[in-house]
Amino acid sequence: MHNDDQVSSDVLLIQKISSGDREAFETFHNKYVNLVFSTVLKILNNTADTEDVTQNVMFMVWEKSPMFDATRGNPLTWVSTMARNKAIDKMRSIQRRNRLHEEAEAEIAIDEFLNVARPGDSIEASEQGHIIRSAVLKLNPEQRQVIEMSYFMGLTQLQIAERTNTPLGTIKARIRRGILQLQKIVKNKF
Repeated sequence: MHNDDQVSSDVLLIQKISSGDREAFETFHNKYVNLVFSTVLKILNNTADTEDVTQNVMFMVWEKSPMFDATRGNPLTWVSTMARNKAIDKMRSIQRRNRLHEEAEAEIAIDEFLNVARPGDSIEASEQGHIIRSAVLKLNPEQRQVIEMSYFMGLTQLQIAERTNTPLGTIKARIRRGILQLQKIVKNKF
């Protein structure tokens, strides 16, 4: 627990940092960098990302020190809150990137196996097309509708959203879930 002398000392450090005092920043950095690192690591559970966020938070201390208000909290709370918020932002960014990557992979996969057989294709391709068409019929009505509109009619997700009067995010989710469901159904057949 921080006593009043420590809080006053830390407030003075932040005031010095806000006027560009590099020694004060180094002192503050040395005092809190391990706390920031451990706070971020608990959220991200990844050392490389934690190191990046920790460096970012310590840079923010330098940059935002003029905005620190001792009447709203103590320096420990201030730096801990910044660390937590930056870690959560990073986690959301990673999750968003992973989700986009998964969606792209799923769309590539569905494009590959929704290449319905055409005249002159091999018997094997014809059988695959039949399996895929029957798999699409096993989807729930909402998923089937968006998959058919997207992959068989060639509509964009935005066009589907407009035609069905459905939010774009809902269309994207239905397509993603439909693709994942198709992959499960078809995986056992090929």
